Amino acid sequence: MAKSVHAPGLERVEIERLRSRVGRLFAALQEASEMVAPLAPGEWAPPVDLCESESEIRVYVELPGVRVEHLEITLAGEQLRIGGRKRKGAPRGGISHLCSEREYGNFTRVIRLHWPVRVGEATAELKNGVLTVRLPKLKERRGGEFKIPIKGKDEG
Repeated sequence: MAKSVHAPGLERVEIERLRSRVGRLFAALQEASEMVAPLAPGEWAPPVDLCESESEIRVYVELPGVRVEHLEITLAGEQLRIGGRKRKGAPRGGISHLCSEREYGNFTRVIRLHWPVRVGEATAELKNGVLTVRLPKLKERRGGEFKIPIKGKDEG
């Protein structure tokens, strides 16, 4: 029978690791439940890709048929909100729809950002029906080591 050796420091590290993993899982579940919230009648949600590189966050949104003047992008706190409207063109001639699967009307996508970004350097471009939003990351100062100069006065 093997005797177990308890190392209080290791147990604390494992508990902290588990607490961190559970916290991330809870945040992911909460974010997923917000994404599946029912849309208002006449609204739709365009598909989004969220990508991260070392220097920036990129958001790609498929918006075929949407014009720049019908788009609005705002960043408040940790939320990037992309909204607008896609208008339905009237059929020309004597054409009637047999099938219509494309989405029209108002749309909104809210993307929670888990990274600090430099808001003043953010850019957005709509090209070939794809909106690309670039958000340069703000270098985190937490966890870094900074030397603080000490001023001293000699007593005497």
